[in-house]
Amino acid sequence: MFCHLRPVRRLCPGKILPYCFLLSRALSGAEAVNALRPFYFAVHPDFFGQHPREREVNENSLKRLSAYLENLQKPGFKSLKPTQLVFYVRETDQNPSDGQEHFSTSGFRAVKFTLHTRDLLSTVLYILNSCSLSIEHVQSLNTNVHSQPLKEAKRTSDRPIKWDKSYYSFTGFKDPDEDLEQVWRTETTLTSWLDNNGESAVKKLKNSLPLRQELDRLKDELSHQLQLSDIRWQRSWGIAHRCSQLHSLGRLAQQNLETLKNAKGCTIIFTDRSGMSAVGHVMLGTMDVHHHWTKLFERLPSYFDLQRRLTHLEDQISYLLGGIQVVYIEELQPVLTLEEYYSLLDVFYNRLLKSRIPFHPRSLRGLQMILNSDRYAPSLHELGHFNIPVLCDPANLQWFILTKAQQARENMKKREELKVIENELMQASTKKFCLEKFYKEPSVSSIQMVDCCKRLLEQSLPYLQGMHLCISHFYSVMQDGDLCIPWNWKNGEAIK
Repeated sequence: MFCHLRPVRRLCPGKILPYCFLLSRALSGAEAVNALRPFYFAVHPDFFGQHPREREVNENSLKRLSAYLENLQKPGFKSLKPTQLVFYVRETDQNPSDGQEHFSTSGFRAVKFTLHTRDLLSTVLYILNSCSLSIEHVQSLNTNVHSQPLKEAKRTSDRPIKWDKSYYSFTGFKDPDEDLEQVWRTETTLTSWLDNNGESAVKKLKNSLPLRQELDRLKDELSHQLQLSDIRWQRSWGIAHRCSQLHSLGRLAQQNLETLKNAKGCTIIFTDRSGMSAVGHVMLGTMDVHHHWTKLFERLPSYFDLQRRLTHLEDQISYLLGGIQVVYIEELQPVLTLEEYYSLLDVFYNRLLKSRIPFHPRSLRGLQMILNSDRYAPSLHELGHFNIPVLCDPANLQWFILTKAQQARENMKKREELKVIENELMQASTKKFCLEKFYKEPSVSSIQMVDCCKRLLEQSLPYLQGMHLCISHFYSVMQDGDLCIPWNWKNGEAIK
C-alpha cells in the first residue's frame, strides 16, 4: 500500500465565488453534511483500520472541520481564522466500467488545504475541489440551480479573480492572500501559535474543569462498583461525551448489576463496536443500545473461554518458532475482535503445522512477533518485533527470522533505552512548564517524542503553565482546552 503525496492546487476565493451567485439561497447544515458525503466516505477513519497513523490524522482533522462548520452556522459570525487541514483521501478508480465511482485498493493520498470561507456552500465546494471529488451532486441540493449555469461556473472555476488591494481597503473585506500569508507565518511556529491560541485554550480548559471532575468521579465509582481494571476511550471524544457514556453505563449497572459484574478485572473501552478486543478488553459500541451491551456482558464467560484458547494457540505457535513470543500491539495493529484475532492465529498455526519449520527449541526466546493479514513478506520493525504475514512462505519465514534475529535483539534493546529517555524527558518537561497533563498520541513514536521534548526544554513557554499538552502531528486547541502541537514544531520564522 503506497501513500502518494500529491500537491493540491491552491484555490482562491474567486474560483468559488461564481457558485455563491448561482444559488438563490445558502445551504443548511443538513444539506452541507449531505453534500460532503463523498468526502466523508473518502476520509472516514473506519476505512483506515490497517493504518492507525493515517486514521488518527483524519479523526483529528474531522474534529477541526466539524468545529469550523459549526462556527459558520453561528448567527452573527464575522470571519473565521484560516484553518489548515490535512486528510488522507482514499484513491478512486478512474473510468470504472459501470460508470460509478469506486474506491480502489491501490492506496491513498495526502491532501493539505486551508479553509478561509464565509459560508457553507463555498466551504463544501472548496473541500470537494481540494480533494479532487465530484461537485455535480451539489446541484441537486438546490432546485433553483440550473444545469447550464453550473457548467458555466465549472468552466470559469479555473480563472481566479485577483482583486486589487484598493478593493479590500474600500469595502473593508479581508484580503485572503494576506490571511493565508499570516497562516504560513503563524500556524507553523510554536511561540506565535501559542500567543494566538493560549488564551482560548485557558478559557476552554477552565470551563471544562467541572465536567472533568464529574468524569473522574463517575469513572472511579463505576470502576469500584464493577471491580474493573480500567475504563478507557478509543477515540478522543470530548469530556461531555465521555460523561454521557459513563452515565449510560451507570444506568445499565443499576438495572443489571449482577450481569455487569461478569466484567470483574477487565478493562472497558468505549469504541465503535461492541465485543471483546484481541487483548481481552470489553468493547462497548457507543452507537449500540443497552440491549446490545447487556448481551455482551452475558456472553463474557464464553469470551473468557475463547481467550484461554487463544493464549494456548499463541503458546503453540511460539513453541514451533523457537520460543519467539506472539504479541498484539494495540498502537501498531488494526483494531481486531477476539474472534478475528483467533481466526488469524488459527490459520497461521495450521500452516506452520503443515510445513514443520525446523527451529531449535528456545533459540528465539526474548524476541517478539506480530501477525499481519495485509502483507506477504516478513519484515523487522524498528522497535524490534517481527511483522509476520499470515500467508507468508514458511521457508522464507525461517530464513528471514534467523538472519534478522540479532538485529531484532539490538532494536529491542534500543527501544527499552529510548523508552527510559522518553519518560525522563516527559517528566522534566512536565515539571519545567508546570503542566497539569502531558501526553502524546499513539501515532507519535518514542524517537519523535524524544526529539520534541529536548527542543521544548530549551524554550521558555509561559502559556503552558497548568495546561494539558498533547504531542501530535498538527496544531489544535481541542474543545475542552487541551493544546495539541506537532512533534516536529518549528520556532522562529516559518519557511513557506
